[in-house]
Order: sequence, then structure tokens, then C-alpha cells
Amino acid sequence: MKTKINVLKLSVGIIISLSFFISFGQQDFIEKTETFFPNATQLENEEISWGYLLVPENWEEPKDSIKVAFTILKNRSKIQNAGAVAFIQGGPGASGVGSLGTWLNHPFRTNHDIILFDVRGTGYSSPRLCPDLGQKFFEILSKNQTKIADEKEKIEAASQCRQQLIKNGVDISQYHSKAVAKDLHFLKEQLGYTSWNIYGASYGTYMAQVYASAYPDDIMSLILDSTVADISTYYEQNTSNYMLSLHKVIEACQKDPDCHGEFPDIQKTYEEVIVALEKNPITVEVDKGLIPSGEFTFNAEDFKISIQQALYNKQLVEVTPMLIDQFHKRNKKVLGNLVAAFASLLNMDYGVYFCVSCSETLPNNEIADFYENAKQFKALDTGLAFYESDFKVCDMWNENRPDSLSLHYDLKNLKKHQYPVLIYSGEFDPITPVKNGQKVADKFSNSQAIIGYTYGHVPGLTKIGEEVAVSFINNPSQRIDPQFFKKANKLNMADHIELNHGVSNMGHSIGQLNLVFIIPFGIALCVMFFCSLLFVINFFRREYNTFSDKSVRILAILTSAIGLFCIVGLTLALLEVSNQNFYILAFGLPDEFGYLITMALMFLALLLLTLLFYVLRIKKIKNRSIIFSLLFSNILAATYLLYWGVVSVI
Repeated sequence: MKTKINVLKLSVGIIISLSFFISFGQQDFIEKTETFFPNATQLENEEISWGYLLVPENWEEPKDSIKVAFTILKNRSKIQNAGAVAFIQGGPGASGVGSLGTWLNHPFRTNHDIILFDVRGTGYSSPRLCPDLGQKFFEILSKNQTKIADEKEKIEAASQCRQQLIKNGVDISQYHSKAVAKDLHFLKEQLGYTSWNIYGASYGTYMAQVYASAYPDDIMSLILDSTVADISTYYEQNTSNYMLSLHKVIEACQKDPDCHGEFPDIQKTYEEVIVALEKNPITVEVDKGLIPSGEFTFNAEDFKISIQQALYNKQLVEVTPMLIDQFHKRNKKVLGNLVAAFASLLNMDYGVYFCVSCSETLPNNEIADFYENAKQFKALDTGLAFYESDFKVCDMWNENRPDSLSLHYDLKNLKKHQYPVLIYSGEFDPITPVKNGQKVADKFSNSQAIIGYTYGHVPGLTKIGEEVAVSFINNPSQRIDPQFFKKANKLNMADHIELNHGVSNMGHSIGQLNLVFIIPFGIALCVMFFCSLLFVINFFRREYNTFSDKSVRILAILTSAIGLFCIVGLTLALLEVSNQNFYILAFGLPDEFGYLITMALMFLALLLLTLLFYVLRIKKIKNRSIIFSLLFSNILAATYLLYWGVVSVI
């Protein structure tokens, strides 16, 4: 009888599915569209296709359709019917199409098409689930309040998101890895590929495993970058994964004589910061474009999650000891500069994050085991509140939902198939550690795992990682040298930095290239150069005869020369340091460039002296208007330095 019922259910499902597709008649399931980036002029000459895939929201009962956004970066060799690499972004909830900049010049494009798509509910897909929820979470974190208050507000914000989705007719139970797998399979068919290569990053590696399990014939090869190994412990081991990564950074600092000399006991400092922030949080000023209040308060929990997020990125790993030290010293200017760097933590669609996490991740993890794992670490005895609160958010999210609807995917059949699998693990990855790589490799029969030495999360999306991936995809049968990443530049821990918060502001202004803001600065520098040159030429012509004319021009030339040298030197230093490690600029400049700050102070002092001399001797100076133009340009240049905070008169 039970068998008959199952057969009946299957038959009804097939009939309903067929009715969905029949209802479209001859309509194409691909809806072409214009670029998703209309203002990106660098894409104008690129061969890129943009579109939406129409899929049923509920594949089991296909009634309503939704749109999955995708883009195809055509291969540069103009090969017809070229192989394809489809990218599954992580999060869950981050935009795949939004990562186009990462893939635009990827070496895969030489011979392969690259398919980017936004997992249902994210990015440019429609509907998009609660795109503003991440900003709300960021504003909650910015407040000076207790962990309990943060948690309460987070649950309330997520609840409002959930209620609005349901009100809008969104079936929140249909946004999960199995549905994404079906979307991918359908996209492959609609685009005309018989099979393709799949590249999954972070949580996308789990979605890739679910997809490969459900549709093994779709897979030519798998590349899994920073893998989710066991969904049932993904949250439970969160704290130990984080602390393992942090201890590696501390060990790297101890082995570096300069780093160890400047930061001799980072572990102790880290623990002291947590205790201090629990008693006395730090409030810093930030751009109101980030937070309307213009303030961010770092409490102990914010500090913990900030350091955890720093471990995702190699360049941030290099400044982690200094970052901990600056928290310890309560340097508000530096910490304010770094808020924007961590804002990307919440830059994804959290409606999808909770739809996925609360259906297939959190229900398979136990809060008691999460706490047990955290107990190993004195400073984090209850774990990271940012992740701990997700358990309670999911309790709310799954209200009135039977436990039987929690999703469990059987991935045991992955072992049966022979498609090649390449697995990356970042050495300092705090969320999907190195041990995950080998665990995932053991799930497949034809896999190889390599460690991204010196890197954090998703090391495959680095230059070295790209080189490995291209070698693998061009010849999947070869064995990749497991030491390949040893050729990466060694960690260069940031130390001996002359602190100067204005350096970051100056770099930001130059990087933005806001012409309305920067053109007056450029004109002032030109006037400083050409007027000074004119005065020098006139000196050789002996056109200045009086003490006043000679003195004011000598002072003006000297002031302009030092100002120009300082500003040009700072600009070149910014470029050099940003190429080495952009995040160092949030702190200042290496000591080797400290003389530039000294010269900036000399520039201000000489400018004041020259102005004073000009005012006192003005009646005895010839061609005063030219002198005034030069002095005004110097004043304007000095104003920029003061505005940025490179120098201060306080």
C-alpha cells in the first residue's frame, strides 16, 4: 500500500511539473536582457550575454515561476561550442553575477565560457529576498548595547524579513541547495551544454556537492574552493575553527623577529582586549554613508568577529597582530578607518541566507555542541555571538514548520563517479579549515586536495590559484603538486608602521578620482611648480634687487618645493604600499616613509613663515599678485593635507 502511495505521489508530481512547462507553450525559458552593469564602460567591448532563467519556485509543485539571473562570459578564443565553467557563489546569499570583476580576465576564458549566476533569491535574481537585512544587522552591531540586546534586535529584523516574504507570496521553504541544483541542471539544458565544469566557493562547495550527487552526468569536473565538509558540524565547530586559524597567525608572528619584537604576546593581548571591551566599549566615528548615526561602537563581540573576518583575507592576516594591538591601545582613528573593511561581512542577501541555513544547516547542528566546542577557549567560552544568534533566528524562522521538513542530503553516491575533483583549502581559513579539504576529498573517488599556503578563504581565486585551476581543467587526469602554493609570497606581517589615520583618507580620495574634489588640488600643485620655476629663472636673470623681493621668493620657492616633494612622495608611497597591502594604509605608512610626514609638517611651518613675511613686507614687494597666487596654491595644498588628517595643527 505504501509503495502505491509513493508511486501515486511521484506520478502527480510529474504531471504537475509537465503542466508547468506546458503552460509556457512555445515560450523560451531564457529571457535575455541588457547588461546588469549599465555604467561599467570597461564591459562595452566584451562578449557577454545577460539573461534570466525562468524556473518554478517549487520544483515539486511548479505553479509560480521565479527568475534566476545569469551571465555568460564568452571565451576569448571565439571557440564555438566551447566548454563551460559554472560558478556557484557562497554565503549562502552572495551574488555570483556580482563577482564578475573576479572572472572577467580569468585565464579560464582563454578556452572556456564562464557562467555566473545568482542563486535564487540573491543579487539580480527575482524575487530578491531581503536585500537590506545585512545593513540592518550592521547597524545593530554598531550600537553600544549588550549581546542579548543585539540578539533580540537581530531576531526581530529577521522576523520582519520573514513576514514580508510570506506576505509577498514567497515560499521560503523552496530556497535551498536541492532547488539550486535543479535550477543549475535546467540552466545547463537551456544553454545547450551537455555537461560542464563546476566551480564552487565556500558554501557554494556544499551546493556543488548536492548538485553533483543529484546530476552526476552534468559534471565534467569539480573545483571546490574552501569546502564545507560536514553540514552537521558546520556551526558546531565554528569557534575551534576560528581559534585554530588565529593561533596559526600568532605562531607566524612569533617566528617573524620584527613582528614578535613589536607584538611579543598577541594571545595575551587578544584576551585582554576582550576583557577591556566587555567593561568599556570603543566608539569611533565613521562615514554616515556606512551608518546613518556616524558612529560604530566596538564591544567585545564586535572585536571577536572583526578578527575572525580578518582571517579570511591574506592581506588582513598580515595586519592582524597590529589590529589587535590597536584595539588594545584603543586607537579610535585607526579603528574607525577599518569599519568599512568589515562592512562587506554583511554584504549579501540574508533572506536567502536564513532560508538555506534554517532548512539544511542549523537544524542539523546542536546549540549544546556549539557551546561545548567553545568551552575549550577561555576568551570565547560561549563562542561568537554573531553565529550563536543564528540558532535562535532559525528557531523563529522555522516556527510552525514540522521538523520532518528539515533537509538532509545523502551524498554517499559521490564516491561512485569518476569525474575529477580539485579541492582548495586556505592555510589560515577560519571558517572552512584545511582539515575540511581532506574530508571532502575522501567523499570522491578521483580527487586531490591542495593547501593554499599563506592564504585565507577561497585561495583558488588568487593568481596562483588560477594557475592551478587552469592546469587542472586543461588536463584533469594530471596530479597537481600539493606544494604548488609554496611559491606564494610569504606572509609579510605589518610592523613598524608610523600611525597616521590621514593616509587612509588621502588614499581613498585619490582612489575615488572625484574630479570635482581633486581638480583644484591638481591645479594648485601645477601653480606651485610653474611659479617656482619662473622665480628660479628670474633669479638667474637677476630681476630681483631688494631684500624683500629676494626673501619672499626664496621662501615661496622653498615652501613649494618641500610641499611638492612631500605630496608627490606621499602619493607614490600610497601606491607602493597599496600594491603590497592596501590595509596597511588604514594604520599609516611604514617607518621608511615617516620622513614624508615630517616634511608635511615642515611645509606647514614654512608656509606660515612665508605668509607672515609677505604680510609684513607687502608694500615693498613687486608683482604681489603672482606671489599671492603661489601662496594661495600652497594654502590650498596645505588645506587638503589638513582635511585628510595627514598633518594636524592640534
